Amino acid sequence: MLRSLHIENIAVVERADVEFREGLNVLTGETGAGKSIIIDALYAVTGGRTSRELVRSGADRCLAAAVFDADRAADWCAENGVEPEDGTLIVQRSVSADGRGGCRVNGVPVTVGQLRQLGALLVDIHGQNDGRQLLDESRHLDYLDAFADDGAELAAYGAVYRAYLDNEREIKRLTMDDETRRRLAESLTYRVQELEKAQLRAGEEEELESRSALLRNGEKLREAAEGAFGALRGDEGAALDLVGQARGSLARAKGWSAGLAQADEALLQASALLQDAAELVRDVWDSLDFSPEEFDRVEGRLAQLRRLEKKFSAVDEAALIELYDQSAARLAEIGDGDAALERLREKRRELEKTCRKAAAALTAARRRAAGELAGRVEGELKALSMPSVRFVTDIAPLAGEPGFGPRGADEVCFLMSANAGQEPGRIAKIASGGELSRIMLAMKTVFGQNDPVPTAVFDEIDTGVSGVAASRVGEKLAQTARYRQVLCVSHLPQIAAMADSQYLIEKSERAGRTYTTVNELDQAGRRREIARLIGGDSITETTTASAGELLAAAEGWKHKRFEENEK
Repeated sequence: MLRSLHIENIAVVERADVEFREGLNVLTGETGAGKSIIIDALYAVTGGRTSRELVRSGADRCLAAAVFDADRAADWCAENGVEPEDGTLIVQRSVSADGRGGCRVNGVPVTVGQLRQLGALLVDIHGQNDGRQLLDESRHLDYLDAFADDGAELAAYGAVYRAYLDNEREIKRLTMDDETRRRLAESLTYRVQELEKAQLRAGEEEELESRSALLRNGEKLREAAEGAFGALRGDEGAALDLVGQARGSLARAKGWSAGLAQADEALLQASALLQDAAELVRDVWDSLDFSPEEFDRVEGRLAQLRRLEKKFSAVDEAALIELYDQSAARLAEIGDGDAALERLREKRRELEKTCRKAAAALTAARRRAAGELAGRVEGELKALSMPSVRFVTDIAPLAGEPGFGPRGADEVCFLMSANAGQEPGRIAKIASGGELSRIMLAMKTVFGQNDPVPTAVFDEIDTGVSGVAASRVGEKLAQTARYRQVLCVSHLPQIAAMADSQYLIEKSERAGRTYTTVNELDQAGRRREIARLIGGDSITETTTASAGELLAAAEGWKHKRFEENEK
């Protein structure tokens, strides 16, 4: 869960520290006070997009830092070289005024991508855009697949669909008119003949370059070998002769001195080494038999290879050989023409059958999940004061040929009816703003039951909701908070009253600058803030009493629903 959040110089917040609790944490405050800044900071520390606009005016940089329990991130920590401290992770994200930023987890620098992976394990943020995503019917298939947990079926289908696409590309490549085929065949024939005539051999160019360097420096090599051989053994006073003379001088005396005997042994070894060196030099000298004709032949062959490499944009002769093989195969393929196309078309018919079979398995998994999803969403919505709701996951065959695509053979659309006697229709046309918020909350609740991330954040999920529906939304959030930590930005007193912990976000001006503070409220503070939510600026004894009644009713509901059920 999220333990605490530290904010520095983000928008109008100069500095704020918030410690969050287990259960339902509700953040309230006047419109424009800066409630969204808390969400922006959480987005930042979980790898969301940031920009220099986050930095408070006049500051060099902004910083968001959060402390999380590390339980859910053990694998991520092991993979990324991060060591939890006392079972916690300190996640930091900074952005400078020039747009540059940095990310750290327990002091270890990480990329934004790594931070995003970690954030997905720790926090599930439901922003104000989620409702608009629900209206986007192209996303409904994603929602259904996430609920269905049909990754195995999707992977199996994806493999055969990619094979189908590869086959389609081959068919398209071979499908051409007679004139195009004739021109391509002529071009390939010329290329194959030219490369075949060159009699290419892998590694030849490197050998030729080495021989060319030898030939260009032949005279210098011969002079060097001749001089070295003479110094070793051929000339007067050569090294081998001098070593022999030295050994002769020691011949009698070495028997009287151990030191001279050792010197004689060293000279013997030196003589052997010098002899080996002289033989090597002589062998090289003997091999230096060059002719102008050989030099011309080597340079001519190198020029031919380099011309071919430049002409065909090849890096070396190995690439030329590969090009020759490909061109010859393509030429044979064109010559085969209609027969090759027919083989590919036969394979396509087989792949279509395989794709349809895999797509049918995927459709079956989706249909099984669709019924369960509808039932669970309807159950959640009925608990949110939509007693007559009907939620339908419509799965229709994919239109057009071949009847399947990258995601299978289905088109998915969520339909709903909010009132008795009303036929289910598209959510975008039927749902009001308040109904859309409740549908989103219901779906997030259902999806969260499959994969409960420790902390869920709801940014104004109550938009368009009021009255009894607001009370039901508050109760649903309180229920969700029994199993995971919940943070909720709200402007409704019914939801604030359900909080286990409530925070007031206030804006003020000092010395011509705007400041925002975040403070946890005690019971009296909660009563005042809920009274403000009820009556606005006019906080009276009546609104204060109403706030107290709401708080008491919320505590009574939680006691009855939770504590008695645990007995």
